[in-house]
Amino acid sequence: MSIHHPALPPGVRVFERGWLSANNVLCEGPEGTALVDSGYVSHAAQTLALVEHALGGRPLQRLLNTHLHSDHCGGNAALQARYPGLRTAIPPGQAEAVRAWDEARLSYRATGQDCARFTFDALLTPGATVTLAGRGWQIHAAPGHDPDAVMLFEPASRTLISGDALWQHGFGVVFPELEGEPGFDAVAATLDLIERLAPRVVIPGHGSPFGDAAHGGAGPAAPVAAALALARQRLQALAADPARHRRHALKVLLKFKLLQWQRQPLAAVHAWARQVPLLVRLHAHHGGGAPFDAWLQALVDDLCASGAARRDGDVLVDGG
Repeated sequence: MSIHHPALPPGVRVFERGWLSANNVLCEGPEGTALVDSGYVSHAAQTLALVEHALGGRPLQRLLNTHLHSDHCGGNAALQARYPGLRTAIPPGQAEAVRAWDEARLSYRATGQDCARFTFDALLTPGATVTLAGRGWQIHAAPGHDPDAVMLFEPASRTLISGDALWQHGFGVVFPELEGEPGFDAVAATLDLIERLAPRVVIPGHGSPFGDAAHGGAGPAAPVAAALALARQRLQALAADPARHRRHALKVLLKFKLLQWQRQPLAAVHAWARQVPLLVRLHAHHGGGAPFDAWLQALVDDLCASGAARRDGDVLVDGG
């Protein structure tokens, strides 16, 4: 689905994807064509089709990633294969891990997700600028959800490509907290940065762009201010109850995999989970002494109770 929000600058289009694949932002200007984020690997064919249709046979020249979670860079390899001259830019934090394709340092093995190996040519260094759609976009560090993430901000149109740092109804799981590292304060600092940038419109990693085409004030547009207030309220609740955040994150990981599978025998779900290092580690530290299968089944039951999944006999089915 291609979206042109009325507040977006000329030459910027958003392909709003489902929750398995992050949104793609296609930018066209005098400097050429570029795509920000590439979706999940199982949707790579759809990503290629969207880009090819939009460009009408012209080549994609640049690819940028806000961060390197699998739903944002899973289409990188397919795009690189389709467009041999494509130049790819990533945040600097995991550059060495990508160069060596060290899946122990990247997030894919730990979370039980898939990502085809890709390469990169340049870094999105915070403090620098990058030209997209004929405009200079500031690169800002956006730690919290991912300590190495960046956001892109165009000050003239006050457009923010926020990745998973801010959605209209929240933000991404704070992964450092799951690893026993601090992360909530970094989320708060990133939200403060967004407020200072005062975007007129936000292109989130998931969900529709939001903002106010008519907004001309000094602060964030009203929908953006509302999203920031909601995000801060949610952050306060999660920081006050880290166990709640862990349980939410665990269900997100299960739901993400179920979005990929669509349906899977429960026995296979349990077999997969027993091989996922992050799930095994969180059970060991926070399972309360329950056997792994019982602990996991309680999470599955929670997904079903919320409508995010359903049981069809011994098969777990995505709830949409």
